[in-house]
Amino acid sequence: MCSTCGCGDDGGTRVSTLLGTPVVHDHGHAAGADHVHDHPHDGGHDHGHDHPHTHAGPAEDGHGTPATITLEQKVLAKNDLLAARNRGWLEGRGIRALNVMSSPGAGKTTLLVRTIRDLGDRLTIGVVEGDQETSLDADRIRATGRKVIQINTGSGCHLDADMLQRGLTALDPEMGSTVFIENVGNLVCPALFDLGEAAKVVVISVPEGDDKPQKYPHMFMAADLVIVNKSDLLPYVEFDVEKCRRQARRLNPGVEFLTVSATTGEGLAGWYDWILKDPGSSTAHGAATTQPLRVRA
Repeated sequence: MCSTCGCGDDGGTRVSTLLGTPVVHDHGHAAGADHVHDHPHDGGHDHGHDHPHTHAGPAEDGHGTPATITLEQKVLAKNDLLAARNRGWLEGRGIRALNVMSSPGAGKTTLLVRTIRDLGDRLTIGVVEGDQETSLDADRIRATGRKVIQINTGSGCHLDADMLQRGLTALDPEMGSTVFIENVGNLVCPALFDLGEAAKVVVISVPEGDDKPQKYPHMFMAADLVIVNKSDLLPYVEFDVEKCRRQARRLNPGVEFLTVSATTGEGLAGWYDWILKDPGSSTAHGAATTQPLRVRA
């Protein structure tokens, strides 16, 4: 179990090409990049999370502090190590990975489908799709003709760096390409888990209300770009775009902010400009890629 959020461990995680071929759990990227996993010799198998054993009485670290705090630190430390290796693997191939996060129903998949169709002749694009169950969103991506890998997390509520490594191994993205990572719909835990991405994109939608930065501050503090989607519904619901912008920038002064409609296309030019900009100028919290983004003439 992941003590950070209480979701189940990733033992039930499934990676699929959607082509009927199961993906073998590979413990390393191609071309020699290695990833650290602990393999205990007692028949167990550790997939990146530490699994505590319950004993009678409260578990403490000797100072009266519950051991779950130490466990959380270990979980995140191991994830950060794997994320750093993912980042190096991506940078070495000039691949820009964007971690797209939102609550369920904010329009991530619709935005990505529209983006792929509008930029498909300019960018080489692949997608890693994260959901607890089904391949519904991945099927929509696949219909565009782009490479997509489905990661089903089972009871897990977020992707982590180990899951992404396995997804990237299956996706095998081209050098110089762009990879969109559509995270599990959740405005809490995905913000805590670095995947090795170049930038974090948070999508919220007008029907959700303009108070999301206040309610979910960690997500907005981690974001490089905030997108308010479904702007075509602004005449029909109460949503103050400027209030939402102020809240987000109070938490994260450097965050970029866009208002779009993935359905009508309103504001998407700004999103496309952001994607196509020089990756080296990214304000991403991770190291910026040093390789040129591949843009087709």
